[in-house]
Parts: sequence; structure tokens; C-alpha cells
Amino acid sequence: MTSSLVQIEPLANPFRTPPPPGPSRQARGLVGDSPLIPAIPLEDGQQYRFHFDMSKCIGCKCCEVACSEQNNNPPEISWRRVGEVEGGVYPNTQRLHLSMGCNHCVDPACMKGCPTQAYAKDSETGIVLHNAEVCIGCEYCIWNCPYSVPVFNEERGVVGKCDMCHGRLKDGDAPACVNACPSEAIKIEIVDIEAWKREYAGSANAPGLPSAADTISTTRVTLPAALPLDAQKADYHRVRPEKPHGSLIGVTVLTQLSVGGVTAAWLLSLLTQQPVRMAATVALLLGLASLAAAPLHLGRPAFAPLAIRGWRTSWLSREILSLSAFGGAAGAYAASLWLALPGSALLGAASALLGAAGIYASSKIYLVPGRPAWNMGHTIAEFFLTGAVLGPLLLTAFGVDSPGLLSAAAVAAIGQLLNQSLKFVRLIRSEEFERQASARLLSNELSRGFLARIALTVAGGVALPLAGWPLAGFVLALAGETLGRYLFFVSVVPKNMAMSFFSRQEAA
Repeated sequence: MTSSLVQIEPLANPFRTPPPPGPSRQARGLVGDSPLIPAIPLEDGQQYRFHFDMSKCIGCKCCEVACSEQNNNPPEISWRRVGEVEGGVYPNTQRLHLSMGCNHCVDPACMKGCPTQAYAKDSETGIVLHNAEVCIGCEYCIWNCPYSVPVFNEERGVVGKCDMCHGRLKDGDAPACVNACPSEAIKIEIVDIEAWKREYAGSANAPGLPSAADTISTTRVTLPAALPLDAQKADYHRVRPEKPHGSLIGVTVLTQLSVGGVTAAWLLSLLTQQPVRMAATVALLLGLASLAAAPLHLGRPAFAPLAIRGWRTSWLSREILSLSAFGGAAGAYAASLWLALPGSALLGAASALLGAAGIYASSKIYLVPGRPAWNMGHTIAEFFLTGAVLGPLLLTAFGVDSPGLLSAAAVAAIGQLLNQSLKFVRLIRSEEFERQASARLLSNELSRGFLARIALTVAGGVALPLAGWPLAGFVLALAGETLGRYLFFVSVVPKNMAMSFFSRQEAA
């Protein structure tokens, strides 16, 4: 009995053509054989970019699925997202779709802000790459990016993002999202960077996307010819509080309290010769405890020492360095007070200056275009005023009797109230959606907390200390500043691309 074997030819990929004879793909300069990726090598001053054609996208989300499968991401994490844009007047309404991964910007904010230098712009392709090996999971890049492209992976403790499937590109294959799109709405193109800097405003902006001016996004977007003039995000009216970042609340409030306490102790001893060593020591210990607990907010706390690598560009690295220096100087200052050593005044001055530098660096972390409600001078004022309120009150709570301290705390508390009130008014009157949305959260869903924060500041910073209840005043003022920092984190509305009208949780 004989048998025959039937040879079955593999199915042809409609997006691939046979490679031409000649040198290998790598020797041809990272070029591909698919019509969806460039067939010529890059030249100096050029890089790869995505081209998204909104008129072709049907919202099937094949690109999302292909991206997740390619990168082995869990269902709740998407490096490429498909959002919805709508507009028009009934019955002539339209709903369009917007697919976006990383925009591989000319001036990537994620790279500048990363404290561990986990981001790099590939010198050959211009692709913004992320190295998970040195990522500590601080999430600073998510705040920095106006598109919120990086996504935090809770299980791994690191962030991740689209890298244009650079490994596939190197082998001449289209990225997973490009290859999976049935309508060819996503392609890879070559862009001349200098020419793009002159024309990006008209080609990279689209309804549902933050302005490309923040980072000079390289993604080119083709809009439909009949796009409604009032087209906007389908989820435009869905505004929700952000994560509270509990450990960051404690770290920022306590470090500012510590700087305020040590500075108040130094000034008081300098002007009145009063003994302040116990209060200064307590302020120092609170600051050291908060610094020791700071790594707890990281996804990978064991890698915290890497956070100083980016000191040239990252305010997070500068915060760590300056506050660590403050801890050392304040420790020497406290020791000089206990041992009656000479030079304590100079050590106190150094502590105050380094502490101020630390608070400034801490506030600059949050002055990013991707979070408009943070990106205001009120953030710097709030952080310094927290120290100015709590520092003097800490000294009075530990028995330092000085009307000057109470007056200073009261003035700072009034300043904090004015700062918060002016910020709220500016948020309401702003023409920027994200700032208006933050004001809406504070006046509706978070209104009780906002009013409680004001009441606690009045009672703890002004009324109780002046009435002779310094310890109770300190406790209430600390509660008020802690609540204020909670509101600071949860009320911010980030810039982001349009998302679906229903979130995944709502649709489930």
C-alpha cells in the first residue's frame, strides 16, 4: 500500500511581497518589503513615524489586540488605544475613531523627565525606546507625557509603551498594529525632522488629541474631508478623580514640614537665642523618616538608587539629591545644637537653603504640560506655604514659646488660603478644558473635602494657635495640609487622547 504526501503551500500575507534579490534587509538600512512601511533607507535628519488615516479607521480595534499580543501585555494594558470622536447635529452626526500608540516625539517629555534614563531616542530610527531593566516605576513619565502614552504595569512594577515594534522593523516587517489593520489606516513613514518642525501644527493635530506643540509629536494624521466643525472626544464630559498616590502625599507633606521646622528653629535661635534643639531634632527626624519611606511609592523600590542618574534633566533626581543634602546638613545642625559646637548658625543657614532647593525641585516635578492644573505657579506656592504653616506650629507644639512663631504660622495659613482660592478662580475661568474639569471636580464630587481643607487651615493655622492651643492647632493644620495634598493629586485632569464613550469597566 502506498501513500502520497500532499504539500500545502502556506497562505500568502497580503501585506508582504517577496524580498528583492540583493543585500540582506539589515544591509539595506532598516528598510522593509511591505507597502505599509518605507522601502528606502533613512537619511541623516530623518526618522520613522506613524501615519494614521482617520477616514479609513473603522474602530475594529484589531491594532489594539495585535499590539497586546505582540508585547504579551495583559488585557487591562494597551500600548495602542482606539478612541472615539463625535460631532455634528442630529440627524447629521458622525462618530469617528482615533488610533494612537507612541508618537515618537521630536522633543519627548518622557525622556527628559525620567530620573533613571530609562528612555532613549534611537539614533538610527528616531524611535523612543524604553528600557524596563532600569525603570523604577515612579510613573513620572506618565505625568510628563501629554498623551499619557506610558502605561504602568502593576504586576511588574514598571511602565511600558509602544516602541513601533522596532525589532520587527529591523527585520523588514511591519509593526503588529500596522500589519493587523484591515483597512490600512496605520502606516509607517519617513519624516524629515527639520521640515516637520515647520509644518507639524497642521498635520499632527486632530480632534481628540492634545496639541502637538507640547512635544512635537511626529505622528501624521489624515482627517476626513467632511469632519464636523464641533468634533470632540466622545468621553469629553466623563471626568473622574485620579489616583491619590498616598505615599507621595505623606512624603511631600512631611519633607516640607521638616524643612519648615528646621528653618524656623534656625531663624528663632538666630534672632532670640531660644533653645530649639528638641524641636529641630523632631523636625529633622520627621524629614528623615519621610525620605526613608519615599521609595515605597515606586513600582520597584529596590532600584531606588538609580533615580539620581537623570540629574541633568529630571527634577525628580534633583529633588532626591537636594533633600538628601538637606538631611545631612540638618543632621549636622541638630548635632551642633546638642553638643554646643561652633558654627551652628552656618549649618542652620545651609540646611534652610538646601531645604528650600528641595521644596522647589519637588514642586517642579509637577509643573508639566500633561497636567494643566499642576502646571501653575500655585503649585510652587502651595509647597512652600505648607512648610511655612507647619514648621512654626511644630515648634510651638513642642513647647517653644514664641508669639513670633504663631504670627508667622497665621500669616502663612492666610497665604495658603489665598493661594488655593486664587488657583480655584483661575481654574474656573480658564479656557483649557482640563483646568475647567479640575475646578468641576473640586466644586462637585470633591467639594466636601475642599471645604474641609479650608476649615482645617483656618482652625489649625490661625484660630487655635492664637487662642493658646498650639498642639491642637498643629494637628488640625497638619490634617488640613494632608487633605489639601490629597486633593492636589486626585483633582488633576490629565491631557489625554480621546477614549471610548464607555470605559472597559463600564462595558464589562
